Amino acid sequence: MTAIAFDTLKFAKRLKEAGFTEQQAEALAAAEAEFIEENLAAKRDLKELEAALQRDIKELEAALKRDIKESEAALKRDIKELEVALHNEIKRLDLKIEQLRSDLTRDIRELEYRLTIKLGAMLVVAVGVMATLVKLL
Repeated sequence: MTAIAFDTLKFAKRLKEAGFTEQQAEALAAAEAEFIEENLAAKRDLKELEAALQRDIKELEAALKRDIKESEAALKRDIKELEVALHNEIKRLDLKIEQLRSDLTRDIRELEYRLTIKLGAMLVVAVGVMATLVKLL
């Protein structure tokens, strides 16, 4: 800290005028000067502190901006990875749906074929029964 101007002689003189002895006035003036020197900040001290704080704030601001950019880049990478994974999963599901559709179409054709055969057989039996009934009656 820088020294603050404190007139100990003038202070001691005032104390003597107020009734202190010379020894008391000088001791009190010296103690007061020491107290002021150790505990009070000068304008210059405050300006230095302010400048140091402003430097610290600028450094913190720069570090924060850097951290934000790094976080933003990491988030963009993560989003891109998720997009790729999601795209792959959608393709896999599309293929599975297509396979299921194909299987269902095949099963429906097989069922259609079996029903056609059964209906044909039933028709042949019905015609045979009708012919037999016509001959018998």
